[in-house]
Amino acid sequence: MTAAIRVLVVEDEPLIAEAHAAYAGRVEGFEVAAVAHTAQRAMATLRTTPVDLVLLDLNLPDMNGLELTRALRAAGIGTDVLVVTSARDLAVVRSAVSLGVTHYLLKPFTFATFREKLLGYARYRAQMLGVEPVAAQHEIDRALAALRGASPDSLPKGLDQGTLDLVLGVLRGAGDDTGLSAAEVAARMGASRVTARRYLEHLAESGQVVRSPRYGGPGRPEVEYRRQSRF
Repeated sequence: MTAAIRVLVVEDEPLIAEAHAAYAGRVEGFEVAAVAHTAQRAMATLRTTPVDLVLLDLNLPDMNGLELTRALRAAGIGTDVLVVTSARDLAVVRSAVSLGVTHYLLKPFTFATFREKLLGYARYRAQMLGVEPVAAQHEIDRALAALRGASPDSLPKGLDQGTLDLVLGVLRGAGDDTGLSAAEVAARMGASRVTARRYLEHLAESGQVVRSPRYGGPGRPEVEYRRQSRF
């Protein structure tokens, strides 16, 4: 049986802290290890209590949450951090990312949104804790996509993650500067052109690949697909 993911809720407002703890306790696979209302208490808890994920408010009475994260990293505490805050300043978001914050959740939010963030983290954690080396780039991509909420369950009806990974692998093998048509992708992955095009169109609609016309032959230009370099 897989061990539950242990959560530390760090929030100075007692009622909000209680609500976040209750939310975390309702998500399958998670349990609340402790609640801290100050940065000092959070640091002390992390030094003595096994914690997998910190739900961190930024506006703490004794220290800004980002300063706490910096102090944790300086102390060699690599526990994952999910910032839970109303701060919408992109500079704050960039600072959080630079400190290794795993995710960012804006207040106010619904339980459904909170649950999806935690389940995305759980998928990411399960893949990143694997003991075997990754076999290909798409395995890392899938783990990082989990944090964005992408999962096999989120694919349109009729599409599956395994085939999607094959399509992405073909495009990745072609390189970022080379576009492939649906027919070319189909030939390389051993599928029909119709199947390849369905997946390519899904990737284009989700912003993971770029469509562009290919000129040079007679008749209408052929559509080619090129992977976005960040995917």
